[in-house]
Amino acid sequence: MIGAQQWGTEVVYAICSLRCEQAPPRLLASWIRGRWAVENKVHYVRDVTFDENRSTVRTGRAPQVMAALRNVVIGLHRRVGQSNIAQACRRLAATPHHAVDLVLSA
Repeated sequence: MIGAQQWGTEVVYAICSLRCEQAPPRLLASWIRGRWAVENKVHYVRDVTFDENRSTVRTGRAPQVMAALRNVVIGLHRRVGQSNIAQACRRLAATPHHAVDLVLSA
């Protein structure tokens, strides 16, 4: 939905190695939406909860290492059933000794 009352149309082109019968438009659309759902779920948390875009870690392999560590933290929290990663991180910041429990339970 664009604005308060307007709808827009977006044209997306996709290339795959399947024949038309094997990958009809509805199926392709669900694959694309599914990929973006996963992508948005992880990147939103990294951008908002960990404020990754303002990170000052920029040299060598450090940005990759920090991204990997953030992904591990998100994965551990999700594995034990946490849906609100920001809240889970605040809880661990208040009780850091529970971080070991988080790693061992996952």
